[in-house]
Amino acid sequence: MIHLRPHHLLCLLTYVGKGYTPDFVHNYDRIAARMSKGEEIEIVDGPDDICAPLLKEDAAHCHGDSVGARDALAARDVGALLGLEITVGVRLTLNAARLEQLRAGFASGHVRIACQGCDWADLCTDVAQGGFAGVRLTGDL
Repeated sequence: MIHLRPHHLLCLLTYVGKGYTPDFVHNYDRIAARMSKGEEIEIVDGPDDICAPLLKEDAAHCHGDSVGARDALAARDVGALLGLEITVGVRLTLNAARLEQLRAGFASGHVRIACQGCDWADLCTDVAQGGFAGVRLTGDL
């Protein structure tokens, strides 16, 4: 099972192998591969499996208030888009239809409010505008 905080449901849509550190990227690649095989996700509060390599840092941003606010916005918007309540403990899988639904919502901006102020927002916009070319989470779920 993969443990994810809500805003990482958005980040995974445009992840193309770029990240904070080589360890972070390696870990993220493994998680994207597991999700591409249909592994179940459990929503968590706070740092998750993607954050793990950053938690070694003294001032890991994973604990910041802005990240928690981003989670709340993502949970609300992703939940509305998918017709699910995205709360701590909810389990879901991203099948091809859900992934396409999320990517369409992301590309149109309907689930992007949580991305405001994120350092990666411009990269993610470019990936979405490029038709999600090169993303590590595949639609072959």
